[in-house]
Amino acid sequence: MSELTFEQMLEESIKTIHTGEVVSGTVIDVKPEQIILNIGYKADGVLPKNEYSNDSTVDLTQAVKVGDTMEVKVLKVNDGDGQVALTYKRLAAERGNKRIEEAYNNKEVLTAKVTQVLDGGLSVTVEGVRIFIPASLVSDTYERDLSKYADQEIQFVITEYNPKRRRYIGDRKQLIVARKAEMQAAVFARIKEGDIVEGTVKNVTDFGAFIDLGGVDGLLHISEMSWGRIEHPKKVFTVGQELKVLIKEINGNKIALSLKFDELNPWRNAAEKFAVGTVVTGKVARMTDFGAFVELEPGVDALLHVSQISRERVEKPSDVLSVGQEITAKITDFNEETHKISLSMKALLPQTQKSRKEKEPEADVVSVDIEAEIAKQKEEEDAE
Repeated sequence: MSELTFEQMLEESIKTIHTGEVVSGTVIDVKPEQIILNIGYKADGVLPKNEYSNDSTVDLTQAVKVGDTMEVKVLKVNDGDGQVALTYKRLAAERGNKRIEEAYNNKEVLTAKVTQVLDGGLSVTVEGVRIFIPASLVSDTYERDLSKYADQEIQFVITEYNPKRRRYIGDRKQLIVARKAEMQAAVFARIKEGDIVEGTVKNVTDFGAFIDLGGVDGLLHISEMSWGRIEHPKKVFTVGQELKVLIKEINGNKIALSLKFDELNPWRNAAEKFAVGTVVTGKVARMTDFGAFVELEPGVDALLHVSQISRERVEKPSDVLSVGQEITAKITDFNEETHKISLSMKALLPQTQKSRKEKEPEADVVSVDIEAEIAKQKEEEDAE
């Protein structure tokens, strides 16, 4: 057997490469427009700037340095100048496409940073592949301003994969919906009517406040905010405020809340505090043509009928009283079952000589059907 010459042994030690092959190389020189790599071949590999990235502003001298190793793809074994033409961006794109395809087929949840906020949605990049998330798929609620997502990492799934058209669509909404459904199931599994739970005020409206109970919203209606009177929920509650609330009712996926705790119920010992004959002080809360409602304490109102304001004839309560005025009166009737109390200021006034027209004895107790009086007043207002 003949011995190999040194040139033959060197030739055999140098690997052969083919167009389309992926090779590993070491950076031996970096210039503004190209990178030179030693790929273990008889000729060096040349990686032009436009085959490194689609970003024309990239500075190769800052992107890589001598001694770095890179995997690249062979475009041409001989570029005409005796060197091997290489590409980095196409290999990255191929691998990126493969990665996205796998994620699409497996319904994998991906995480990526938002690289661009557009009028119609968000743009993210996964291994060199640009994925568009339409505004309608960013959240489970409409968001007019998406700028808050700039440079934020978000999770999503690929719902459309079309490499021929380079169309890749992501969906973040379905993850949020699924996550909320899990949280709701967990909340409903642990709560029941009568429980006292912690929540955070999420939104305040004219009729009440929505409280986040940890994935499920409950409604705290204005009528359940206090045993006393609430003028407007926004005067009492603010978004983000933490509360302890009572689960009053669960109806399907709707939760009714309350802050009217039994131990704070002002009617619990009202029979003792407001027994008939007791003299009390209160503030005029509101007035009608037939009388004034007086707040004795938060949650306890009493009716001062127009006939019980004075021994003199009073046409309307507003003729002698004003809202907010403090008055002293005597309790003439107490009904614990219906939560109705009747007052009389007249009963505290000294007796005076009656005129001929006032021969009949006066009674301090006046029985008034409040609902009937209110209904009567409403009919008269409607008729006008």
